Amino acid sequence: MRYVGLQSQIWRNNTRSVLLLMMFPIVFFVLAWLFFFLLSLKVENQTMETVNREFLNTLPWITIGVLIWFTIAWFSHSTMIRAATDSRPLTRNENKRVYNLVENLCISTGMTMPKINLIEDDSLNAFASGIDKKSFTVSLSRGIIEKLNDEELEAVIAHELTHIRNRDVRLLIISIVFVGIFAFIAQALFRTIRFGSLGRNKKGGGYAIIIALVLAAVGYLIASLFRFAISRKREYMADAGSADMTKRPLALASALRKISVDPTIEAVKREDVAQLFIENPGVAKKNGSFSMGVLFSTHPPINKRIELLEQF
Repeated sequence: MRYVGLQSQIWRNNTRSVLLLMMFPIVFFVLAWLFFFLLSLKVENQTMETVNREFLNTLPWITIGVLIWFTIAWFSHSTMIRAATDSRPLTRNENKRVYNLVENLCISTGMTMPKINLIEDDSLNAFASGIDKKSFTVSLSRGIIEKLNDEELEAVIAHELTHIRNRDVRLLIISIVFVGIFAFIAQALFRTIRFGSLGRNKKGGGYAIIIALVLAAVGYLIASLFRFAISRKREYMADAGSADMTKRPLALASALRKISVDPTIEAVKREDVAQLFIENPGVAKKNGSFSMGVLFSTHPPINKRIELLEQF
């Protein structure tokens, strides 16, 4: 895969961010309209005019709810990620080697140095996060620091810095926030059905909840597919960016081989956070060929990434 250049990739990811910001509300509004339409099928003499009127009356409340959710999640994402990964700040005195590697790469590329966090886990993994220069962070597991040599660790850090330079991290935060909206609605409705008085409702309330649950599940699926596709694409581009930054693609290929043996971070239980890592830190995956299952994967097969790096 040819690296298309830093400015081109930044422009592409900024464009994707705008499209994502537009796409998620549009999907949400379309599903909301479908809710009123499907609900009208149970009511006699219900016209499209009535459906549209009910939808428009609800639209401002839907918009306010989405904006409130997005604002809270946007500004609290750093705390959420740290809690989900059990990461903590790594000081220069604790590990000058890591700080020197990060500083040298940032100086060579003219980047502002990000924060550095440590994940207390012997497995090998790393990720970048943040939405601006104040919050950009590179997080490294203790295992990846101790088990990679300097060239391999530098290549991994360059991979994560490329995510920051390309604005990948901002793009993924947007996708995580919006997918979370659909997930929350689906879970809330499922709990209503499971623990509520659905069976005793005689006014069609049960029918309305079931419709809402199905539509929320559809919205979650659509949003997740977009999120997964973006996540896979960004890994290829960050691999290429690391090779371009360090001029040592084989060092990253070697690091990925070691990472593939044990990428599992025990603290990570959330799939939305898992997509931030250089390799999915959840249950190990088979490095097979591209298939339908890959559509629901947060990362491309690691063996394919290694093959591409070896072709540089």
